[in-house]
Amino acid sequence: MTSSTATTEAVVAGVGARLRALRVERDVTLVELARQTGISKSTLSRLETGQRKPSLELLLPIARAHRVPLDDLVGAPDVSDPRIRLRPQRRNGRVVVPLTEQPTGMHAWKVLIPPSRGTPRLKSHDGYEWLYVLSGELRLLLGGHDITMRAGEVAEFDTKVPHWFGAAGDRPVEVLSLLSRPGERAHVRAAPPRRRRDG
Repeated sequence: MTSSTATTEAVVAGVGARLRALRVERDVTLVELARQTGISKSTLSRLETGQRKPSLELLLPIARAHRVPLDDLVGAPDVSDPRIRLRPQRRNGRVVVPLTEQPTGMHAWKVLIPPSRGTPRLKSHDGYEWLYVLSGELRLLLGGHDITMRAGEVAEFDTKVPHWFGAAGDRPVEVLSLLSRPGERAHVRAAPPRRRRDG
């Protein structure tokens, strides 16, 4: 038996229970449903107990009577949705959208950073970071450098070096961030020429 055949049989086998559950939930008797659908009470009863195989001719009137989509009666499996459901998070005043979910390896985030007038606090930790500016201007403090990056520019650095990054001016900046474990690095095949100002 193929997996698709097994799936089809499982769907068909579950129709009766769904029909009964829907009817009971709506407080409709078999007699009332027979009157609404034109299907005999005995046929409806056999459908619910699995003694009668469901057919389109039987299910369509029942779906209309209950005012539900046919899929609700059949319980057809959902088609896999390829979209990733992103859940924005707030961290230290920034909106962070995780783009990866694996517990190990390289992690990716989309980060929206609002302007800040506070004093930057440099930090250091194990790993390697790759930053790509999507929009706005990014200020990157790295070791002894004070760099302003614009949309389309990329920076990569060892995170053991004290660093900080945030909005360069009075407008938000949006960046992609890749952070890897020690020993891993992002490999960039091509990148536009960097324009930067060292202070």
